[in-house]
Amino acid sequence: MVPLALAGCGQGGNEVEYDVSPSPSAAGSQDGAGSPSATEKATEEATASARPRVVGTVATGLEAPWGLAFLPDGDALVTERDSGRVLRISGPRHRVTEVGTIDEVVPEGEAGLLGVAVSPDFADDARVFLYVTTAEDNRVVRATLRGDTLGDLEPILTGIPSDFIHDGGRLLFGPDDYLYVSTGDANESARAQDRDSLGGKILRITTDGDPAPGNPFGSPVWSWGHRNVQGLAFAGDQLWASEFGANEFDELNRIEAGANYGWPEVEGTGGEPDFVDPQATWTTAEASPSGLAYAAGHLWMAALRGERLWRIPVEGDRAGEPQSFLVGRYGRMRTIAVAPDGMLWLTTSNRDGRGTPAEGDDRILLVRP
Repeated sequence: MVPLALAGCGQGGNEVEYDVSPSPSAAGSQDGAGSPSATEKATEEATASARPRVVGTVATGLEAPWGLAFLPDGDALVTERDSGRVLRISGPRHRVTEVGTIDEVVPEGEAGLLGVAVSPDFADDARVFLYVTTAEDNRVVRATLRGDTLGDLEPILTGIPSDFIHDGGRLLFGPDDYLYVSTGDANESARAQDRDSLGGKILRITTDGDPAPGNPFGSPVWSWGHRNVQGLAFAGDQLWASEFGANEFDELNRIEAGANYGWPEVEGTGGEPDFVDPQATWTTAEASPSGLAYAAGHLWMAALRGERLWRIPVEGDRAGEPQSFLVGRYGRMRTIAVAPDGMLWLTTSNRDGRGTPAEGDDRILLVRP
């Protein structure tokens, strides 16, 4: 496969230093979106002693940040959806350095430079993986990262359907060291029920892009019947996924190998024997979920349209009652990740064309779970 080209790599990239500073509330709401209901206010007040707290700001002035992953040394990689930039955030002062810009990214609507994952063997192979929308498709690519220089990109999985909406894009290495990839139906719902299509699926592949051993259908497909999976997280060995619904219900799903999650035949809980029902659902106004992480016995889910952070307790293979926090305070929330020190990094997404940016947006918030 022909490598993709990059521009602006290495030490020539922009550098800006940021302090972790107290983070004021940012008004990102529009048309009343994200306003807390009386029930939600009561829920937050009742759980005040145990609520997560924003204790600082890692970075500001970002352009629609999407992917976020940590390197073994504690530095973080961040992708910007529309600019095609890959940024490295390093050191106690959170210096932001551009390590590469991917020219072939075609940003349109929800498409662009999306997820990022770091190789489990990064200390030996220095590899990072990216989910990229090109003029032809969505694809997974890999590159080496040496210092502040991102090398040429090598496509390892191509042919994932793309469109201006429903592009999936999350990447996550599991405890089995295989790469899990979320895809969307790319605005054609029938793809989700077509096992020969890579759209509307969660994929499981090797670092060379091959189907991982043990996959249920001998293909990259791990689970199917998805509309637009936006978040992936492991709680122990159990994979969970957050998923955009259509007009009624967004979903949190416990992912099982080979399972069919019903889209477009079912949205939300259907009780159909051929499909797996979600563990939790929300109205689209409450959620429109994106990133997902697991920390302190809970799943943490960022909400875009809902403009809030959801906390969902997990015990074994069951999810408990969700609670919402930070409702309407920082606008749209895209990605959440657990830092090596156990803190949560939470990105806003107010410059993605659907939000109302506040001064300093977009930003990465530092959250104590």
